[in-house]
Amino acid sequence: MDMPKEKKETRELVLPSQLIGDAKKLKPGTGTFVEDGKIYAERLGILNVKDGVVTITPLRGKYEPKAGDVVVGIVIEVGAAVWMVDINSIYPAFLHINEVPWFVEIGNTSKFLNYGDVILAKIKSAGDPDKVQITLKDRGLHKINGGTLIETEPTKVPRIIGKNASMITALKRYTNCRIFVGRNGRIWVDGNPDAIQKIERAIRLIEREAHTYGLTERVIALLKGE
Repeated sequence: MDMPKEKKETRELVLPSQLIGDAKKLKPGTGTFVEDGKIYAERLGILNVKDGVVTITPLRGKYEPKAGDVVVGIVIEVGAAVWMVDINSIYPAFLHINEVPWFVEIGNTSKFLNYGDVILAKIKSAGDPDKVQITLKDRGLHKINGGTLIETEPTKVPRIIGKNASMITALKRYTNCRIFVGRNGRIWVDGNPDAIQKIERAIRLIEREAHTYGLTERVIALLKGE
């Protein structure tokens, strides 16, 4: 394989242990390793070279929580003072009664959020994988009622949003649906059932062709029925 030249940005599918660059010309980043002065891919994924740094974005994998991320969670356990929430990560997250916008007495948690409820939450802390804390105490965070959940790979989220939000803007514009894309790979959509189906087809197209160029135009053509 020809090693990529240093340039502003590139995108290419690479295999584990594939030679991707010279450590004298490029700086190794996430998903890479260096051996004998050469940079290799650590995983199957998309090669990104930007501003002299080479990284690999994995094609598949669970969501890795990061403080500040807004996610779509599903309540899976209700305790006396805490809810356990599935955020599509290896471990569930904790939502304490002090982190919701309601006054909740200990033991009355199920009156506010119960098993199966869907919430739009923010990662408050994610220092340890098994001790992730989330909060609902911020603008725009709430329990979600109605609509449909569509799941995708967390690594595809940036492509679904698009550069300068171009892709998500197109999805909204051509379907008149309300859409929120959680950083954890869960997408909430509310609108006409036919439009929701069209959005899901578009998302599956993005998943298959996330590493290609001209994707936004192909998605718009699908949404317009061309």
